[in-house]
Amino acid sequence: MSKSHQQRKTQSSKAEPKVFKSGFIAMLGRPNAGKSTLTNRLVGEKVAIVSDKPQTTRNSIRGVYTDEGMQAVFIDTPGVHKPKFKLGERMMEAVSDSLAGCDLVLYLVDVSEEFGAGEQYILSMLKKLQTPVFLILNKIDLVEKEALLPLIAAWAGRYDFAEVVPLSALRGENSGELLPLIRQYLPEGPQYYPADMISDLPENMLIGELVREQALLLTNDEVPHSLAVNVTELEERENGTLYVSANIYVERESQKGIIIGKHGAMLKEIGSRARAEVEKIFACPVYLELRVRAKKDWRNNEGLLDSWEYQEL
Repeated sequence: MSKSHQQRKTQSSKAEPKVFKSGFIAMLGRPNAGKSTLTNRLVGEKVAIVSDKPQTTRNSIRGVYTDEGMQAVFIDTPGVHKPKFKLGERMMEAVSDSLAGCDLVLYLVDVSEEFGAGEQYILSMLKKLQTPVFLILNKIDLVEKEALLPLIAAWAGRYDFAEVVPLSALRGENSGELLPLIRQYLPEGPQYYPADMISDLPENMLIGELVREQALLLTNDEVPHSLAVNVTELEERENGTLYVSANIYVERESQKGIIIGKHGAMLKEIGSRARAEVEKIFACPVYLELRVRAKKDWRNNEGLLDSWEYQEL
């Protein structure tokens, strides 16, 4: 009896320490494929803004998931598209940079859309990589169940994917399978960020993104691609209130009128909704002051893009 106990004690003392895995995971896909929605779901908190309009994400935004055995850093990249402005060129540079330094790629595909030239272009990008690639067939809630297996088979034949995962990022269906799979593919490594950190996006940029999200949600299709938000002042006041001043930029005076709305109603609603989102994240009262500016052709203005930090973080 004592020998058995001693054996168990020896075995316990020789147990190997738990392996910690970490790495950077690029979220890749066409505009509106659901990259930001899935990033938020995997991290467990909102770190990227979400809109049903394409090209919502402009910078590479890192969302961080940490548990006892893993830290996964998700890089939510801009949607892959053919750039028409300097802004678009920088967005595509951010995608290339993110792919070059990642340990794993999650390639998101909207299964409700037909396969086309955009997806073919992304596949050609992937063929230049040595990195494992997961195919994430997103929005399965939008297709009939019997259509899913043929879709999986068709996509599996287009590239040597490490894993194929059909899911709905919006509804969470099947998304629980992803983190255990990711753990299998990440290398052993250090913890890059504190355990309670969910994003490395600077505070001013995070607030600007939250304001832009509400403007995108509330305005029509004439505005989104030519809308930017620049936080000009961010200060915690003595009474505990976070004071934020920000400019919303558009390219035309007519767009400025859309953002302001009749008697300022639209701007007030944008501010009210954005303030509520900022208060959730910062857990304090927020005073948000918004102004609208028209800046012609700002998407091609290199100086403004530099000052507004539209570049890889």
